[in-house]
Amino acid sequence: MAARSLAEKVGVQPACRALGVSRSTFYRRARPAPGPQQPRPTPARALSKVERERVEETLASPRFVDRAPAEVVATMLDEGRYLCSERTMYRILAANQPVKDRRSQRVHPKYAKPELVAAAPNQVWSWDITRLRGPQTWSYYYLYVLLDLFSRYAVGWMVADRENSALAQRLIEETCLKHGVEPDVLTLHSDRGAPMTSQGTAQMLARLGVNRSLGRPRVSDDNPYSEAQFKTLKYHPGFPDRFPNQDAAISYCRSFFPWYNNDHRHAGIAMLTPETVHYGQAQHVLEQRQNTLNDAWHRHPERFVGGEPTHQSLPQTVWINKPDDETTDMAH
Repeated sequence: MAARSLAEKVGVQPACRALGVSRSTFYRRARPAPGPQQPRPTPARALSKVERERVEETLASPRFVDRAPAEVVATMLDEGRYLCSERTMYRILAANQPVKDRRSQRVHPKYAKPELVAAAPNQVWSWDITRLRGPQTWSYYYLYVLLDLFSRYAVGWMVADRENSALAQRLIEETCLKHGVEPDVLTLHSDRGAPMTSQGTAQMLARLGVNRSLGRPRVSDDNPYSEAQFKTLKYHPGFPDRFPNQDAAISYCRSFFPWYNNDHRHAGIAMLTPETVHYGQAQHVLEQRQNTLNDAWHRHPERFVGGEPTHQSLPQTVWINKPDDETTDMAH
């Protein structure tokens, strides 16, 4: 050690200061390495091997396998028996395995995180069901909505008096036929509600050539587009607190969804309407916007302190749980 050699000539403190070594480190490294640690002697009051095995067998017995050590000790004391203290039981359990339930526990499956990317309409749809409050407490109508991720266009919807897979299958199949969805092109994403995970729905999607994607349980971020669309629905100024009947709910949706698709300007798609993006008119509208901005710039350039203005661009891709290798920007 260089510090030790220098310390013999100039002293410990100057040597450490010159080499940038703390004195505590110098003295610690100067100490001889400790020898092998001697095993700790067994205390005279420790349980014998036979006694420890008896405690293990007692704790693992059918009678006590689901009991805490405190209960085991109390029960055996009531019966006039004493094996050891509660703390000793915990030590014996910890020495053999981590202290945990000694019963067989159900292991919940691990669900993969869905990673979906759409670069054009009719590549990824998401769907969900929300409840609309009926005329009385605990009465509901159920709104099914299919939403295109790229354009935010509501491609299909239905109001029903119940939530089941047969109704969902009919809506999905009719909507796919209406939009001319080709096999092996579309991915349909949803949460893990009963209509979404039913065998009938899976078979219907396989027959149509539609890939099924499911979010993770209790992870709302795995289906954000449908959740955001339902928020737009329920925060709309005309949305009532309750619907007097199913026909009223259907009538409201017949006016809401044309507004949502044709008039509502969405911040995530450059303040365009879903219809404009879904049917390929976005580029034309954005060019018109840029021409208008150019005219304004030429008339009064002094009013644009940030330089020549440009319109907001339409995102090239959108995604759910952005894949690690996805580098393009997405709408928020």
